[in-house]
Amino acid sequence: MEVILLERIARLGQMGQVVRVKDGFARNFLLPRGKALRATAENRTRFETMKSELEARSLALKGEADQVSDKLNGKSFVVIRQASEAGQLFGSVSPRDIVGILAAAGFTLTRNQIALNTPIKTIGRHGVSIALHPEIESSIAVIVARNDEEAARIERGEDVTQLRQEPTAEEAAVIAAEAYFEPEAAASIRTREGGEAAETPAPADDKN
Repeated sequence: MEVILLERIARLGQMGQVVRVKDGFARNFLLPRGKALRATAENRTRFETMKSELEARSLALKGEADQVSDKLNGKSFVVIRQASEAGQLFGSVSPRDIVGILAAAGFTLTRNQIALNTPIKTIGRHGVSIALHPEIESSIAVIVARNDEEAARIERGEDVTQLRQEPTAEEAAVIAAEAYFEPEAAASIRTREGGEAAETPAPADDKN
C-alpha cells in the first residue's frame, strides 16, 4: 500500500513523502495512529492543506521532547526481580514494565516509545533507547538486580553473576585436589571440611 507520511518515521521517510509499506503495517499502525494517509489523489490535495499545521505541531512536539530528553537522557532506573544464581530472571522486564518505572519517576511515555526488541531476561545493566520524537532519541540504563545491594554493585560496574559463580575457598581446594592429586586427597579434604577427622590408613604388614 502507498501512503503519505504525516511525520518523519525512522527508516521509512520524511513528512510528506509517499512510500510503499505492507498493508498490515499501514492498517494496524500508520493509519489508525494518524501517522500517514492513503496515497489517493484526494489525500494528496488534503495533505497540502494540512502541511503547515503538521509542521507547526511537529515543531512544538520536538520542543517538548527536547525538554524531556534533557531530564531523561543518561539516567539509571533500578528494577528488582527474582533470578537464578546464573542471573536468569524468573520472568522478564518488558516495555510495559519500563513505562511503569518511568511513570513512577514522573515521565509519561508509551510502550511504542520504548525501543526494546526483546524483553530483558537477565540481571545486569541494560541500555534502552527511548524514542521521544521522530528526531529525538534518548538513552537510559535499566539496572536489573535481585536486591538493592546488588543493584548498587552493578551500578559500580561489578559483574555480580560472575562473582556469584566463583567457587568458595573450600570448593577451590577440592577442585585442585581432584585435578592434580589422587581422588583420595579430594575425599580427605571433603571429610575435614565436614568436621570429621580423616582416617590415617594403617601401614601394610611387612611379611618379609
